[in-house]
This record gives sequence, structure tokens and C-alpha cells, in this order.
Amino acid sequence: IKTTPVSSTMPGVEIHAQVLESVLSKAVISQPSYALGVEMLAAVIIGILVIIFTPNLGPVRLVLAGAMFAAVLVGTSWFSYWKSRYLIDFTYPLLSTTAIYLTFIFASFVREQRQRVQIRGIFAQYMSPVLVEQLAQSPEKVVLGGEERELTIMFSDVRGFTTISESYKHDPQGLITLMNRFLTPLTDVIIEQNGYVDKYMGDAIMAFWNAPLDDAEHQVHACEAAIRMLEKIDVVNAEREQEAAHGGHVYIPLNVGIGLNTGIGVVGNMGSDLKKNYSVLGDSVNLASRLEGQTKEYGFPIIVGSRTALAAKDRFAILELDFIMVKGKTEPEVIYAIAGREDVMQSAAFQRLRNITIEMLGCYRGRDWQGALDAIERGRRSEDADTLEKLFKLYEARIEEFKANPPPEGWTGAYALLTK
Repeated sequence: IKTTPVSSTMPGVEIHAQVLESVLSKAVISQPSYALGVEMLAAVIIGILVIIFTPNLGPVRLVLAGAMFAAVLVGTSWFSYWKSRYLIDFTYPLLSTTAIYLTFIFASFVREQRQRVQIRGIFAQYMSPVLVEQLAQSPEKVVLGGEERELTIMFSDVRGFTTISESYKHDPQGLITLMNRFLTPLTDVIIEQNGYVDKYMGDAIMAFWNAPLDDAEHQVHACEAAIRMLEKIDVVNAEREQEAAHGGHVYIPLNVGIGLNTGIGVVGNMGSDLKKNYSVLGDSVNLASRLEGQTKEYGFPIIVGSRTALAAKDRFAILELDFIMVKGKTEPEVIYAIAGREDVMQSAAFQRLRNITIEMLGCYRGRDWQGALDAIERGRRSEDADTLEKLFKLYEARIEEFKANPPPEGWTGAYALLTK
């Protein structure tokens, strides 16, 4: 074993071979004093470059950049050997850089898995499993910090829930069972229609569409969900009525009011340091809540804002109801009722009621009080007139009020609501 410039422990046979090679090639390979410093400097510089650029470069560009640096180092080493018979070994810088890169890959993998678990945990109970998996596979689509986008917001509430809850005052567990029994199918419908369940507020549900994933038909999906929710409530009520008949107890039907509105909202992860919720804020949310509250006034279980109605008018039976100024807003809004799907829209009975409503609203907004009252009377003689009876009575009361106290000059027909 001999000590050489290449190694401190090298077998003598190899030394003899290297000596013979040096004699024959008339060149002696040696390692300059600065070689170790150059190798360490190269390892540090390339390691820093990997740390800086790995998070920003894609895998393809990163591999190309790595190959370029490796070629430069190998070329420099070969040139040094060819020109001066100097040994500058860049093997260790390349190995250390590769180790840094592999560490980054492992850390990125762990971080991505944690992010997927977090996303599944946040959205699994509020969205369909298909959408949750899409989010988990594409976490960049989720902006938890907040973003502004167009949404369709839904509020639903049970009419007369106080009376229902009083009937369970001696059976609180029964009330909880009833709530779960009726909230479960409504939630299932929202999720099936690509909606996101924001929260439950007692007997009320808040949901929205077009976030966190894009939904090009969010208005249509929200309207379809609203109609299906009413159908599910009918099924639950039929079951409860049979149970009440067999059990000999009082049956109180569940009636739901639903408000839908489309507009710009800020959606993101909101709350406190201890607890957060993926939710939405904005003026469009407030209007959706107000529309839900007006369902009992107009006699229709589904009331929607103008932007929702405009997007869904070819798929559902849309009926204009009013031009209102809701409490807390400064801009009036045309509101509509959803009376059914496309089959209802194409029916002759709905078309007659729609035409009568248009005539009544035209006369009303033109201050032709008698013309509006005549349209109401013709509407009452039409088929399915019971659907509009509450609306007719509402306008009759307003017309009588305006006869006694005419609206001011420049009145646009907007009516300021006094209640939420």
C-alpha cells in the first residue's frame, strides 16, 4: 500500500501501472492544491441554486438545467485533464446536489400529501366525493385565503319551525331526529348538484355554487337543487303523515322557503385562530337571505334574484314577482319565482298565468290601478289560479294603499320592503 496524489492508500500494482502510463504518455496527472476548494465551492454554489430554483422551476426545466450544469462541470474537469493533466473531480458536487434535489422531492411529496389530507378534511362533509377528489388531486384550484368570484348562493328555512319545535318540547331527542331526517335529503340534493354546504343554522341551510371548483352552470344547478329539495320535503311529509296516523299523534307538515341569488362574493377560509370555515361574504349573500325571507309573503317557495333567473330562464318556469328594495340595500332588484321545470314552463296554464302577471305588473307600474285590479280578477278565473292568490292579495293591498297615498313623481315601481 502506497500513498499517492490520488489516494492515501493505493495498491503498489496500480502505482506501477500509472507510472507506466505516465511514461508512455509523457504526462503526469496531478491534483492541484486548489482542487479541493474548487470542488467544495462548486458543491455550495450548485446546492444554493438548487434550493432557490427548485420551488419555481417545473420538473422538465429543472432536469434540463441540471443536465446543463452537469455537462459544464464534466466539461471543465475533462478540459483541465486534457490541457494540464490536472485532476479536478466534480463527482462529489454532483452527488451532493442530487441529494439536495431528492430531499426537495421528498419534502414536496410529504407537503402535497398533507395538503390533500387537509383539503379532504375541509370539504369532505360539504361536497360530493367526486368534487373533493378533484380538489385533492388539484389543490392549486383551492384559494383558502379568499378570492372574489361569481357565486350562486342559497338560503333555505323551515316555515313555522317554532310551532313544530314546541310540539317536541317534551321530546328534545325526537326534535333532533326530525331535523336530521329532513336535513339529510336536502343536503344530499345540494351535493348531488355540485353545491357546497356552507353551514346549518338550526333548521336553515346555507349553500353556494361555483366555489371552490368552477361550475359553468351554477345558476341552473342551484335552481334544480331547489326544486328537488321541495320534492324531498314532500316525500318526508308523506312519510310523517302516515306515521302520525298510525301513532295517533299530531301531524305538522314541514314547509320550506328557498332564496337564490347570483352575484359577486368573497369566498375563502374565514373564522378565528381556533376554528375556520370555508364560507362566502358579500352583498349578494345578504340578498339571497332576504329573498328566502320573502317566500312567505309572495306565496312561492322558491324566489330568485334577476341574475339567477336570467341564466335559468330557458330551463325553468320563471315568473316575475316584483321590483323591490330590500331592507339594508340601496339598489332595487327584480325578483322572480321558480314555479317548476321546463314541462311546467311549456304548459298552457302557466303561460296564461304568466301573461296575466305581466299585464298586472305593467298596469301597476304605470299607475293604472284599475287595470291592475281587472287583470287580477281575470287571473282568479284562470286554471291553477290558487297558485297566485297570495300574490294577488299582496298587490290588491298595495293598490288600495297607493289609491289613498299615491307614490311620488318619478316612481319606478320599486317597493321598499319593511321586513327582512
